[in-house]
Amino acid sequence: MFDFIFKRTTDQAADQQAAMATPEQGAAAAASASRREEQAQRAAALAGDEAAAVELILHSEFAGVRLAAAEHVQSQAHLEQVLQAMRNTDRRVAKLMQGRLDAIRYQLAEQNKAQACLDQAQRLLQDEKLTPNQVADLDRQWQVTAAVPALAEPFATARAALAARLEAQVNLQRTIIDAMAALRQLPSAGLPPEEAQQALERHAAAQAEYQQAPEHNALPKHLLSDFAQALEQSRAALTAASQRPAAVPEAAPAAESPAAAPSAAVAPASAPAAREPKKPAAPKETDKKFLETLDAMEAALEQGLLHAAADHDKWLKEHKTRLTSAQTDRLNHVRAELKRLGDWARWGGNVSREELVKAVEELPALGLAMSELAKKVGSMRERWKSLDAVSGHAPKSLWERFDSACTAAYAPAAAHFKQLADERHANAAKAQALIDETRNMAATAASEGADLKNVAAAGQRLRQMWGRLGTIDRKEKRKLDQAFDKALGQMLAPLSEQRKIESAKREQLIAEAEQMQASDRHTLDNLRRLQERWQEQAKALPLERKIEQALWQRFRAACDAIFAKRKESAHAADHERKAHLHAREALCNELETATFSGDDKAQLAAIAKLLRDTAAAWHAAGGVPRASEARITQRYQAAMATVQGQADAIKRRAGAAQANALRDKLRLCQALESAIGTPADGAAIDGADWQSRWSALPPLAAEYERALHGRFNAALGALDGKRSAYAEQLERNRAKLLDEVLRLEIVAGVDSGAEFARERLKMQVEVLQSSLKSGQKPQSAGTAYLQLCAMPALADDRTASRIEQLFRRIGAAERA
Repeated sequence: MFDFIFKRTTDQAADQQAAMATPEQGAAAAASASRREEQAQRAAALAGDEAAAVELILHSEFAGVRLAAAEHVQSQAHLEQVLQAMRNTDRRVAKLMQGRLDAIRYQLAEQNKAQACLDQAQRLLQDEKLTPNQVADLDRQWQVTAAVPALAEPFATARAALAARLEAQVNLQRTIIDAMAALRQLPSAGLPPEEAQQALERHAAAQAEYQQAPEHNALPKHLLSDFAQALEQSRAALTAASQRPAAVPEAAPAAESPAAAPSAAVAPASAPAAREPKKPAAPKETDKKFLETLDAMEAALEQGLLHAAADHDKWLKEHKTRLTSAQTDRLNHVRAELKRLGDWARWGGNVSREELVKAVEELPALGLAMSELAKKVGSMRERWKSLDAVSGHAPKSLWERFDSACTAAYAPAAAHFKQLADERHANAAKAQALIDETRNMAATAASEGADLKNVAAAGQRLRQMWGRLGTIDRKEKRKLDQAFDKALGQMLAPLSEQRKIESAKREQLIAEAEQMQASDRHTLDNLRRLQERWQEQAKALPLERKIEQALWQRFRAACDAIFAKRKESAHAADHERKAHLHAREALCNELETATFSGDDKAQLAAIAKLLRDTAAAWHAAGGVPRASEARITQRYQAAMATVQGQADAIKRRAGAAQANALRDKLRLCQALESAIGTPADGAAIDGADWQSRWSALPPLAAEYERALHGRFNAALGALDGKRSAYAEQLERNRAKLLDEVLRLEIVAGVDSGAEFARERLKMQVEVLQSSLKSGQKPQSAGTAYLQLCAMPALADDRTASRIEQLFRRIGAAERA
């Protein structure tokens, strides 16, 4: 019962783990869904291919796919293969396979029953002594068999042949009976002797036909012998009738003899005188009761009540009375009819008894259950008694055969019932021993005390043993149940009191669970502790099963309510996270589709604003489902990087333009200074031309523009009568320029060339000593290069090349 105490908590943890699924787990889930779809398509395309369906069922890990494929499995071999593989794996598929196997086996069983009926019909057709009861039993067996179309037509053909045989039997019996009646009436029919003799010969010829008829073996045993006896009686009666007229003429001459005439005349005269009897008394009136009984006897015969008719006949024989000739003929006719019907009933009863004996003799081979066997034998004996009541008593030999067959058939049941009786007595002895054991345990627990958990286990064990005792006689069972309940109640009395206390503790746990708030962050931990306490109490002392179940259902309902509320909250939070995900996807889409126009400055401003606003909206959007967090974050970062890349490209393009402008203006300044420092050869320098060339170049950053523009203006100003002085200044600054270039190369880490190796080494030592003495941070390369650009000095091509190399290195570092 406690196997699933932490089920809800575990489910909650599983939900949390699912929400925290990694991208690898998401990929695995996608692969699983792809496999499911592929296997589902294979199942839909099976189209009755059982081998492919079995292969798919055995290798698919998806229950729905297996169930869909199982619909195509129909043959018994494949059904058994799938059932064996899925019995402990997929209950739905196993249940489907088992149902189809049961249907196949039922059809086979019904087909076997139908085949057995057909075989029985064929055997009956070959049996010379076919009886209606055998055909009736065959019909009953066929009716309880399910329809088998393949065997229905052969059985109908065989059944029609059986019906034809039965009809032939009936016609043959009726023909013989009618012929026997006509044969018995032949002597009194008043026919001329020749016609009577011819009729007799026709009946004799018919007797030979009856004996050769196909169904003569199924006739009643006495019918042909009765017909032969009637034939002989009629023959004798006709022979006697033909001889009776010849005796009358022989007496006539004697009467005509003269000598005999007187004596003959005297004899009649004297005989009446000598032998005259007394005049008989007048017959009494026919007894009214006698006639009423005769009427009742006739009515009983008409209704087929042979026993009632026999009772009436017995009464008539005991109360004889004088009857008229008509009444005597009526009585004789009624008694003859009673004898005829009795003979028929006796014959039918003997046939039925023969069949009953045969049925009883076949009972041991049927393998029936003992109870059914006993019922069968009892019903057979009841049928025998009913036949005695209808058709009279059976022959002794037939009765002894029936009785011995019933005794032999009932012997296994008698032994079985005797064994059951012995088992009931043994079970009663075991029950008494169990009661004594319970009483001893109750006495020990009362005197010495005992662990209540052990007492509870002992009580449960005793109840189980009592329930498994088996059958006991009803009277003894009632007494033993009362004694056991009393002893067990005494033993469990202390346990019952303690269980009341434990029930109160369980009620307290239920109350605490019902008072918990689902929104509290500590609810799950508190609920888990409650479940652990419940489990500990249940292990310490279990309650009665019904009470335990009822309390557990209440506790579980309280836990389920909390889990349901938390699940509802989780669903709401999940819905909110999905909304946040949609918002972040919209931000990503905005970044991915963003376009910018205008000059570089406007584009950079627009990009900066977009990046700033998007970042603020991203952080304000809130959390997203964990399964989608890595994906949407990666998309966001890629989109931000793409937009930032556009800004960086614009900046690089602007930086490159600035660098080119700086290089051009620096070269312009160097060219102007070189022109000023060149000895005058009478050619004048056009300041306006140089100014226009400066103006044609794009402006620089403020510091560089200010430094170079000042240097350029100073050179232009020297053209107004100060050229030689400015040229001298430029020449004086040449050496200083070389030192500054070398110093800046050391700071920027640029190679100075082999020709400056000695000066570079010396300069490195001076730079290091200067930095150590001052204790200040060295000047940056950018600042030093700015000062170098502002310094007016003459420079040769090698120095100009070194300055441009420094510019490329320092400018690249600043742009980075």
